Amino acid sequence: MNLRPGADTGGQLPLYKEVKRLLTESLAGGEWQPGVALPSEAKLGERYRVSIGTVRKAIDELVAERIVVRHQGRGTFVVGHNAPRTLFHFFHIVPADGTKLQPQVELLSFERAKAGADSAMRLNIAPGAAVFMIRNLLRLGGKPVELDEITLPAERFPRLSEKVFRERDSTIYQLYQERYGINVVHSAERLSAALADRASAKLLGVAAGAPLLRIRRTALTYHDLPVELRTSLVNTAEHEYFSDLGKS
Repeated sequence: MNLRPGADTGGQLPLYKEVKRLLTESLAGGEWQPGVALPSEAKLGERYRVSIGTVRKAIDELVAERIVVRHQGRGTFVVGHNAPRTLFHFFHIVPADGTKLQPQVELLSFERAKAGADSAMRLNIAPGAAVFMIRNLLRLGGKPVELDEITLPAERFPRLSEKVFRERDSTIYQLYQERYGINVVHSAERLSAALADRASAKLLGVAAGAPLLRIRRTALTYHDLPVELRTSLVNTAEHEYFSDLGKS
């Protein structure tokens, strides 16, 4: 156990926060993989030499942050990525009637480049560090709706190639999880208005200068480590951004 001295008597963090920190470090280190059950609260209490109540409070916060999930009668499990979770938790574009559809993804380009100052700052890497630049076109019901530009730090995705990315068996976040052990646990998004330039207009089937929704997302893994930047341009003529907070 690596609780900081004095944590339970006015130290740097409350005791349950220290337990949460240790649990998160074990998750980040791969001790418990996505989809795997954590040890029981009693066993974790023994491991960290704290009460079950302290463990429960730490796990409550991890549940609230959607890092783990409780299943009644089965235990507490590390959240992983599967198609339904990706669709309902990370993909927020729906037709005006609210129907949730799985997007069809077309890879437009895959390139290796150097991080600019803004990307480097947001990814917490050095300016000029190697990155992968990926462009995808997403369709819903056969109609082009979203254009994505994805930036990945090459150091965190060794030996990633266009072939690996194109021929993945599942979603992008499942690829990160299964091949690189990177579990995206939450994201930060900023929304703004944009106008379609000629290139994006052609891909999205709109007129140049048409209004679009711009979404800037930073995807983060444990300890709020940024692992992906994504800028999306969305044609909202027949679609809208829908986020039902509190549901996965």
